[in-house]
Amino acid sequence: MRLKLLIVTILVAFSASIVLSVIVITNKHIVEVDLVAINDVVKMVEKNWGQISEETFKDSDIKQPFSIIDHSGNLIYQTPGNHFIDLYESIKNKDTIIDLKQNNEITGKIIIYNNEQEIVQQMKTELVISVSLILGILMIASILYILYLYRTILKPFQQLQHFAANVARGNLDIPLNMDKNNNFGAFTESFDLLRDELGSARQREYESNRSKKELVATLSHDIKTPVASIKAISELMLMQAKDDKVIKQVNTIFSKAEQIDLLVTDMFHATLEELQQLKLAVTEVSSKVLDDMIENVNYNDQIVYDPIPQCMILTDPLRIQQVIDNIISNSYKYAGTKITIKSQIYQDFLELHIIDYGLGISEEELPLLFNKYYRGKNVKGMNGSGLGLYISKYFMENMHGQISCYNRKDGFTVVLKNKLA
Repeated sequence: MRLKLLIVTILVAFSASIVLSVIVITNKHIVEVDLVAINDVVKMVEKNWGQISEETFKDSDIKQPFSIIDHSGNLIYQTPGNHFIDLYESIKNKDTIIDLKQNNEITGKIIIYNNEQEIVQQMKTELVISVSLILGILMIASILYILYLYRTILKPFQQLQHFAANVARGNLDIPLNMDKNNNFGAFTESFDLLRDELGSARQREYESNRSKKELVATLSHDIKTPVASIKAISELMLMQAKDDKVIKQVNTIFSKAEQIDLLVTDMFHATLEELQQLKLAVTEVSSKVLDDMIENVNYNDQIVYDPIPQCMILTDPLRIQQVIDNIISNSYKYAGTKITIKSQIYQDFLELHIIDYGLGISEEELPLLFNKYYRGKNVKGMNGSGLGLYISKYFMENMHGQISCYNRKDGFTVVLKNKLA
């Protein structure tokens, strides 16, 4: 349709140029030579030679401009609008030249101006202007048509090219923006729908993988707690056992628990690295749940704790259990002493002060203690991933609480601040 329109436009412009040229040519008239009028003028001039003026030719019918010169070439008279130069130019212009006589002697000449060259020049000028105008119109029409093609066809295809490149790179958040007068309509809309579907599919895949990783991370970390309990009970049984067979069996249990702990640690380490974070479900719960959580890790009655103040706190029971397990396990592992837990309500928090009586850590290590994978100088020969305190801090902060630690002269203290509901 657009190609037909362009062809019709070119044909119309071409036809218009031909018609305009014909009109220009037909409107130019070369004045015909009136021999009778010229003879009358010649007679008037010869009759009134020496007294020629405007009055001499008032009854003349001649229409061509003319000039009168004497035998020396001097201009005697010329009609208004005529511009005589000299006889040579008149001959060059193909003017009509007639001798004037007195007593059979040539006394001068009358020169009838020929406007043929002037008309031809005007025709050339007007034709050039007309053709230039038509060509200009055609050029403008072609440029506008090219711009139209670029805007409606080439530019949309360029946008499709950029869009395809973004999709290939995985940039599915960049939509395919098209004008409302887009000629490709459903074609381009289908591409954008494809982008949306790819984005949705990728998001579903991401959520599915994330859920699996969260499950693996949660289970692997939760497995570490009972494994730690098995190891702690095995150590206690080893101290109390007397029979060699029992000691051998308990050592087997301890070594297998240690092996499981290492495998679970590696699995948890890899999963957490991909996952970056774990989900929490923070709710209002009674502080009584903390008593049970402490008892869950109170092996051989090594923990002494005051009654916890009754209140409602904001926490995730599963995650706060993991935090307490991590802190108590570290105290068992690195301090090896009894543990005291003191609690109080201070400002907007229920505080648990978990106190051991070990050597603590150096002051320069305190700011690094909650960093991912960081393990202090006192862990030589002991298994661990350096993730326990890092995860504990993550959990506490996402449960609107806080965790901190400090050295004492007689040991080390970790403070858990649980937000009051």
